[in-house]
Amino acid sequence: MREKHRQQQARREAETTDKSDAKAGLEGRSFLYVGGRDCQVAHLRQIASSYGANLIHHDGGLREAVSRIDNVLPSVDCVFCPIDCISHDACIRVKTGCKKWEKAFVPLRNGSKSSFERALQSMSQGDTAQ
Repeated sequence: MREKHRQQQARREAETTDKSDAKAGLEGRSFLYVGGRDCQVAHLRQIASSYGANLIHHDGGLREAVSRIDNVLPSVDCVFCPIDCISHDACIRVKTGCKKWEKAFVPLRNGSKSSFERALQSMSQGDTAQ
């Protein structure tokens, strides 16, 4: 019984170490998130922060000028766009800018926190999409 308990504890510790090693892979990186829901931004920043990354948000043209995307793109490593919560114009601007500045463009299935976290997890494990 004790041996089984030790094995379970060792497995949990290994998983924790693996997760923290993976998260360290995004340490110091900067991401742009265009679109999504305003009520989610603080949560998304918290998730990015848990990976050691900085998240910049652009609302996709609701209140902010879409042209601001052009000013932010050179300073980020990657851009995330939830395809269900972004204007067509903002999405085209982001895709064009990502090609110009050779930045990774990651379309997200939706604007959920879990969709963003899955993308960060995938990036931290080296599965970067462009």
